[in-house]
Amino acid sequence: MTPVRKFFLALSCAGALFAVSHANASSPQWSFANVSVNYLDWSSGTEARTAANAAKSDFLYLEMEGGLGYEWGEFYGFFDFENPGNDQFDEASGGKDNFRTAGKVTSHLYLGESPFSIYAHLYDFRDYGYDLREQDQILGLGYRHTFDGGLWFKPFLGAARVQSDGYTGMNGFMAGWVAGYDFTALGQAFSITNWHEQTFGRDTEYLTQNYVGDKADSVGTNGALSLWWHPHDRITTGVQYRYSDEKLGAPGQYQNAMIYTLKLNLL
Repeated sequence: MTPVRKFFLALSCAGALFAVSHANASSPQWSFANVSVNYLDWSSGTEARTAANAAKSDFLYLEMEGGLGYEWGEFYGFFDFENPGNDQFDEASGGKDNFRTAGKVTSHLYLGESPFSIYAHLYDFRDYGYDLREQDQILGLGYRHTFDGGLWFKPFLGAARVQSDGYTGMNGFMAGWVAGYDFTALGQAFSITNWHEQTFGRDTEYLTQNYVGDKADSVGTNGALSLWWHPHDRITTGVQYRYSDEKLGAPGQYQNAMIYTLKLNLL
């Protein structure tokens, strides 16, 4: 067993034992849940650059999202239904508008009173028309800090493993963060959030098998910068700038889109 695999296994066992031992230790200190309708509009440049490799098309998606926090840890997750009214293989678009699903679960298990945590992250994507699946599994260390002005920042670094049709095994590392800031303007409540993922040291076989037309670079970028308006406790609406590079099946291509979102807040 390689050192990376040993590290991954050790952290996984430690995290599982920690979660089990604290599962009934306290009630949630905070929680939220929402359902939303979203429209992702790829830039015309992205559609042109990816026309011959992992072609992109605008799409509607429905999302369920939620999170909760305890004294000992916190959890977040979402699940998306992309092109929910379409067949698994969409004939009219040549497969670009297939029915797809995507989901993510992340957690920070706090290391005592310190700002550090055991970080775990699982992302699963499926395109049913092409019978494609990729699941990314990240395990490592996280950090949490809230600045005096209200800005919060949660970076992480972890070893990466992937399960997919083209390649299954260790796949380098991922570093990233989620961050946010709440503010008031013109008597209205707003917030800015950002999630960012930087993958590096990815496996050569993965970079060849899981990309269309060519081998991708070992470093990949993925994220979104969002502005949210909260006109009512039950309603949130916003716009997101979605960006990626050497990701989403397209090697050597920067990809960007705008996402328009309307959320119904359940909690």
